[in-house]
This record gives sequence, C-alpha cells and structure tokens, in this order.
Amino acid sequence: MLNSKEIDMDNLFRRTGIDVPEPVRRFLQGETDTWLRVEEYRDGNTLVVRTDIPGIDPDKDIDITVTEGNLNIAARRTEPAHKDQPGYRSEVRYGEYSRSVPLPRGADPDTVEASYIDGVLEIRAQIPEQSGPSATKVHVSRGGNQSPEAPENFVT
Repeated sequence: MLNSKEIDMDNLFRRTGIDVPEPVRRFLQGETDTWLRVEEYRDGNTLVVRTDIPGIDPDKDIDITVTEGNLNIAARRTEPAHKDQPGYRSEVRYGEYSRSVPLPRGADPDTVEASYIDGVLEIRAQIPEQSGPSATKVHVSRGGNQSPEAPENFVT
C-alpha cells in the first residue's frame, strides 16, 4: 500500500512528464533502507528467523554466515532484463540487502540451517534449553589485609 508521500511523488512525476530514473524516484520517496525485515521467534529449542525475498536465486543471491554470535544475512535482487522496455514500471525493490541478528548465548553455529520456499528465506538455529533466568553470585574480595571493621581513617 502506498503512503501519501509516495502517491504525491508519483503524481508529481506523472504531471510534469519528468522521466526520473528508478533509483532516484525511490530515494525521493524515502525508500533508502537496505536492511532486510525479519520475523524472529522460538520454536522449542530452535530460533527461527524468516524474511521475504521473492524473485531471487538462493544459490547465487543469498549469503548466510555466523560470526561472533551474530547471524548475518545478505541478499541481492537484480533488476530484470526487461527494465529498459517501453512502459516499464516497477515498485519492486532491487539491490543489496543485509541484516544481522544476534544469536542467543550458547547457540551452536554448526546447527544453522536455511531453506528458501516460495520467496521466504527461513533460517533455523538450535539454541540451548532455557531453564529460566539464572544468576551467578559474585564473591567480593577485600584488598590487602583489612579487617571487616571500617578503616581507621574512615570519617562518619
């Protein structure tokens, strides 16, 4: 659905007859984001990350890596060959997109699997079982040989 800014820009371009290149039109309409929008949830002991990337070849256009506890997704959608045909108009976004999603602590990068079905990229990673919030008690040591009483030069 187009927002009012997009409608106003489209109307302006049509009324003036100015042929605005697609990247410029998108920039003027505020389409500058190059990050993937994701859906993330837990399915038992599995983290599921999904994103819509229709119209790509997953073998050539998607790179998924895990580094320093982050799931990194990069995708490319190239413009079609028919983009130079008369009357061509597109509202589809082309270019490079990326997103990093922090993995939960203890997630095993070797368990990350990805599938691409009907334009939806789904990535699954096994995560350790959550047993509720845990706290670790930290012992506070005393410096030197001080006794538990207040130091001599302590002013009350």
